[in-house]
Amino acid sequence: MSRRVVVTGLGAVTPIGNTAEEFWKNIKENKVGIGEITRFDTTDYKVKLAAEVKGFVGKEHMDFKAAKRMELFSQYAVAATGEALKDAGIQMDKEDPYRLGVSIGSGIGSLQAMEREHTRLLEKGPGRISPLMVPLMICNMAAGNVGIQFGLKGKNINVVTACATGTHSIGEAYRSIQYGEADIMAAGGSESSITPLGIAGFAALTALSTAEDPYRASIPFDKERGGFVMGEGAGVVILEELGHALSRNAHIYAEVAGYGSTCDAYHITSPAEDGAGAARAMEEAMKDGGVSPDQISYINAHGTGTHHNDLFETRAIKLAMGKASSSVKISSTKSMTGHLLGAAGGVEFITCVKSIEEGYIHPTVGFKVPDEECDLDYTLGNGVHMDVEYAMSNSLGFGGHNATILVKKYKD
Repeated sequence: MSRRVVVTGLGAVTPIGNTAEEFWKNIKENKVGIGEITRFDTTDYKVKLAAEVKGFVGKEHMDFKAAKRMELFSQYAVAATGEALKDAGIQMDKEDPYRLGVSIGSGIGSLQAMEREHTRLLEKGPGRISPLMVPLMICNMAAGNVGIQFGLKGKNINVVTACATGTHSIGEAYRSIQYGEADIMAAGGSESSITPLGIAGFAALTALSTAEDPYRASIPFDKERGGFVMGEGAGVVILEELGHALSRNAHIYAEVAGYGSTCDAYHITSPAEDGAGAARAMEEAMKDGGVSPDQISYINAHGTGTHHNDLFETRAIKLAMGKASSSVKISSTKSMTGHLLGAAGGVEFITCVKSIEEGYIHPTVGFKVPDEECDLDYTLGNGVHMDVEYAMSNSLGFGGHNATILVKKYKD
């Protein structure tokens, strides 16, 4: 029999708050963390806006030497994990470190390191490349650095499924605990790709919004949506086997109830037009949790603000939920944070957990113009205070990767 898995710690670094508490406070205030790009000169770029993390100082979360040997995406992961471990009350001297694992992914790793060293290669030659270029750049180093910083010696994995990375990472951590591979897992995603190459690359795909009004840039499900806004940050949670959590009197936020994962097997960037793959991921998560569509209170949509994603995800929700699709509350956190790529699923999982804990569903901020093809309840205007028994979080990634996590209110 598989073991029950609960959530005992939360940590976040986001464009609207550098702790989980600050992030959630600003979610409830409908704060939009989008503004002009400050990381580089955008004169020659059509895209002018991004959702940058503000006020983050790496050496406040780790020693100076460690911070120097980490790129920003790893620093974000370490900071968020440190907060989550503290929130969970984990005392490493009382734990077997080989029973504590890490499942933290990054969709891209460090474009900063790649750009910096490529410039050095062209200007000064191959002999001047930093010997740390590779370990700074590669995307598994978020998980690796977390393990090193906190002495977590158990299973340590890095799932890379583009924008589904964070959700898959939490799902695989859930499975690891269910089947006895670990008692505690730090799980989520981290990303920092607001760089010249990152913005230029996604802009070349016509995936990014070129809007110049921060409040009309990331507008999921709105008829005037024109692409996503690049965000950055990290969302990390502590998942724990229920008996282990109870034995140390841990605070339990919620229970992970189900996980679904599929592939569209359709296109390298576009979701399947009928939404069948994403629908199947939702169906698998509900089946795993033993619940029916009419029991789902809330869906945190992938909701990027691109035309195809929002339309095809709407179709997927209709397929998976049937008649219940017309009454379930849906919203997109990306309307406030932008799209955190590999970190999105981690941050949005935290949103689901807090929605269950506090009985509050945030709106899809900035929505003004209805789209006749996106005709579900995307929680417009103000947030809704209601009992949330079950919440699902969707993530869809380039390559056709679909992931859904089902979270429920914890009961003895």
